[in-house]
Amino acid sequence: MPHKYLVPYSIRSLEDCHNVEDFRELAWRKLPFPVFHYIDGAADDELTKARNTAAFADVDLVPNVLAGVEEIDTSIEIMGRKTALPLILSPTALQRLFHWQGERAVAKVAERHNLWFGISSLSSVSIEEIGADYAGPKMLQYYFHRDRGLNSALLERARDAKFDAVALTVDTIVSGNRERCKRSRFKTPPEFTPASFASYATRPRWGLNFLLRERFSLPNLETHVAEGSRSAISIQDYFDTMLDPNMDWKEVERLRNDWGGTFCLKGVMSAADARRAADIGCDAIMVSNHGGRQLDGSRAPFDQLAEIVDAVGDRIEVICDGGVRRGTHILKALAMGANAASGGRLYLYALAAAGEAGVERAVSILQTEIERGMRLMGVKSVEELNRSMLRTR
Repeated sequence: MPHKYLVPYSIRSLEDCHNVEDFRELAWRKLPFPVFHYIDGAADDELTKARNTAAFADVDLVPNVLAGVEEIDTSIEIMGRKTALPLILSPTALQRLFHWQGERAVAKVAERHNLWFGISSLSSVSIEEIGADYAGPKMLQYYFHRDRGLNSALLERARDAKFDAVALTVDTIVSGNRERCKRSRFKTPPEFTPASFASYATRPRWGLNFLLRERFSLPNLETHVAEGSRSAISIQDYFDTMLDPNMDWKEVERLRNDWGGTFCLKGVMSAADARRAADIGCDAIMVSNHGGRQLDGSRAPFDQLAEIVDAVGDRIEVICDGGVRRGTHILKALAMGANAASGGRLYLYALAAAGEAGVERAVSILQTEIERGMRLMGVKSVEELNRSMLRTR
C-alpha cells in the first residue's frame, strides 16, 4: 500500500505518524489483512466512503486576520456535557480485534482529553466495565435487535452503569454489501482455517496477542446470543439475521421513553427524518451514513449538513459524523452549523497501529490542528465559526 506522497519514506513507527493517513498505513502493516479491510472497507464500490472525506475539499475556509488569538477556547457543550474539543470519538464495534487494549485504550484517551466517546452494543469490553472505570462522557451505540429481551437488557445495563447517552443506530436494518469482507472471509471471532491461516500468520504479534490474552467476546451480547462471541459470524450476516428490519418511528419513540435520558439518533441523512427526530424529543442526531458501509451512493454527511442544520438546527443538536481526517474538517463542519463533529476510523487506525499510545497521538494531532486552524481563521472560540467563513468551489 504505497503512501500518497512521492518522497521515498515509509511509515514504520508511531513517531512517523503525523496525520490519519499515516496511522492508516501503519495499521495496514500491523493487522492481518482481513482485520484491516474490515476497518478500512465499505459497501459496494466504496464511492460514499471516499466522498465522505472528499466533500470537505469542495468547501474552502475564508480566514480573518488581526484578531488577537493568543488565547482561544476549543470547548463546546454537547448533549448536556462540556467537552474540551468539538470532537466525538464515534462508537465502533469489535475493538479488541484491532488491538488487544481495545475500547479500554479509547476510553482512557477520551477521559484524559474530556471527550465524548461511545461503545457499540457489539463492543469487546462490557458496558459495566466502561461505566465503572472511566469518568468521561460516554454513550452506548444501541442496535435494535429482534430479541426484545436483549434490547431491554442493553438499556438497563447502560442505565445501571450511568452512561450519559444512548445513540440508536437507525441505518442498519439490513447490512450493506461489504465486498472486502466477503473476499477476506472476515468473521468475528476470526476463524482460523487452512484457507485463512496465511492471512493471520503474516502478523504473528497480532496472533499471539489474540490467542494468549483474554478470550475475545462480545460481553454485551453473549448473555443472550452466541453469535460473535462463541459462534463465528460475519458482520453482514449478524445484521441481516439479528437486527430488526421492522424498526420504525413508533419503536424509536418507545425506546426514547424507556431510556428516559439523553437520546441521539445515529444515521439520519434527510431533513424530513431530522424533523421527525426533533418532533419526538430526541436531543441530538448524528448526520451519518455509517462510514459508507451501508448504502453506497448516498450523500456524504458534510454535503447534507447545511440542509439539515437549516431544517432543525434551532431545535436539536446536530453532529457531523464521518469522513473527518483533519482538524480543518471539524472547523468546516462547525462553520456550516454543526454542534460537533465525530468519526471512527480517525482513531481506529491509530488504535490498530499502537493501542492507547496511538489513539493519544491521533487525538493530540487533531487537537493541535483545531487550535492552529482556529488561530489562522481568526476566531477565539468555536462559537465564532459561521458560514460567512466558507465558500463552495
